Amino acid sequence: MFKIFRKNCCGLDVHKTWIYACIGITDTNGRTEYKQARFSSFSKGLRELADWLAKFSCIEVCMESAGKFWIPVFNILEKTCFVTLAHPKYTKPQKGNKTDRKDAKWICDLFMCDMIKPSFIPSPVIRHLRDLMRYR
Repeated sequence: MFKIFRKNCCGLDVHKTWIYACIGITDTNGRTEYKQARFSSFSKGLRELADWLAKFSCIEVCMESAGKFWIPVFNILEKTCFVTLAHPKYTKPQKGNKTDRKDAKWICDLFMCDMIKPSFIPSPVIRHLRDLMRYR
């Protein structure tokens, strides 16, 4: 059994139109209870995700950096949470039937046990400058 470093954290599986979220809450006896939900990846859904995380007092979130779909999620959640962005090679799913809900739970489990190496994310000012340069 792995040591649990985070007692209350969330794993996100981000897609183009949907976000699957799984919060793992570990009690004092070492038992983990999972709360799962699906949200839209548009503005209203992202606000609902932030409210859902606040409802469970979850301030640590981990998600894969798949394509460019993680950017709006990161921008909304960084205001209220500590967001860890993980490279997909560090969150390889387990073998067997693969579903989005299982992927979110797997990311949550890995993050809970501190087995995910975070990616570098520059400050908002630098990100804004990068966006302007790419647009140009």
